[in-house]
Amino acid sequence: MGQCGITSSKTVLVFLNLIFWAAAGILCYVGAYVFITYDDYDHFFEDVYTLIPAVIIIAVGTLLFIIGLIGCCATIRESRCGLATFVIILLLVFITEVVVVVLGYIYRAKVEDEVDHSIQKVYNGYNGTNPDAASRAIDYVQRQVR
Repeated sequence: MGQCGITSSKTVLVFLNLIFWAAAGILCYVGAYVFITYDDYDHFFEDVYTLIPAVIIIAVGTLLFIIGLIGCCATIRESRCGLATFVIILLLVFITEVVVVVLGYIYRAKVEDEVDHSIQKVYNGYNGTNPDAASRAIDYVQRQVR
């Protein structure tokens, strides 16, 4: 009877690590997608700090892959130290997620104001005939919205 509990808990942990790997892959894809699409909209934003979320998303995806690898190895080897490390890392990830959600909620209005200001600045300088990069960006957005 005890062997069944160990086997089922190992299966659950390996499945959890597979979820970590899937989430890591999805996050890395989303981060790369943000980098690729930023090239079309980069003239709406005044600085490169708008790419920080994409970098963070890719870093979190990489971290999740490493966490999944640690958890999978610790589960298969039945290492107490590895499993303790896995649990501590999971707690740190959870605390970090809570902090990011709170900070995102607090600073959402500031980010929205900055983006609105940048977009208004680009649109106010648009006359439809200028072939500069900002005008091309507006033309691109208008073609996408159609």
